[in-house]
Amino acid sequence: MPRESKKAKCERALIVCERMNQRYPAAECALHFTDPFTLVIAVLLSAQTTDKAVNSVTPTLFKKWPTAEAMAAASPVEVGDVIHRLGFFRTKSQHVVETAQKIMADFGGEVPRTMDELTSLPGVGRKTANIVLNNAFGIVEGIAVDTHVYRIATRLKLTNAPSPAAAEKDILAVIPRTMWGPVNHQWVLFGREICDAKKPLCAECPLNDICPSAFKAQGNPIKKRKTRQK
Repeated sequence: MPRESKKAKCERALIVCERMNQRYPAAECALHFTDPFTLVIAVLLSAQTTDKAVNSVTPTLFKKWPTAEAMAAASPVEVGDVIHRLGFFRTKSQHVVETAQKIMADFGGEVPRTMDELTSLPGVGRKTANIVLNNAFGIVEGIAVDTHVYRIATRLKLTNAPSPAAAEKDILAVIPRTMWGPVNHQWVLFGREICDAKKPLCAECPLNDICPSAFKAQGNPIKKRKTRQK
């Protein structure tokens, strides 16, 4: 594939966002939460675990410890007993309790509203902070790049970064800031429905005319369909 100009890449990224808006006009966070605190905890628990699995344990978890104050008084062992079916539950239990304690000690019991403050919480990285800022406070500072977003952005050749964390800068550079907000939720849905890690449904993909990896993500090139209009 010939080297693509920055302008052409931005134009292609814009088309991607427009088509995702058409396909998923009301995409929402798949994690169940009721306030900023329960969202922080749910996102913490979702690392390397499905949203469905997290949603199966959080009703019990939040019934026992519904607030930062209550969670701060829990022990990691107690929390672990509730979330033991999740991957890395021991580490997550520790982070959940420590995060609640820090929210109480440093932020007066309120989940902070800035990237720097959120990422000071145990176990909270930029991806988690982006989700919390966007969904709890309507603040959009970036795009939460999880495995779905990273895979799609890589296949679209919007980034060649070696990791999801490193890819965010590339993605932000080609997508207009006004369109950052829904990207994570839309691309997660798209990754689950169409752009699967192992078996992408390229023939059904609404992006196959502008995706450099279409029909060859698995190393078996197939002739592309005729290019569609926008």
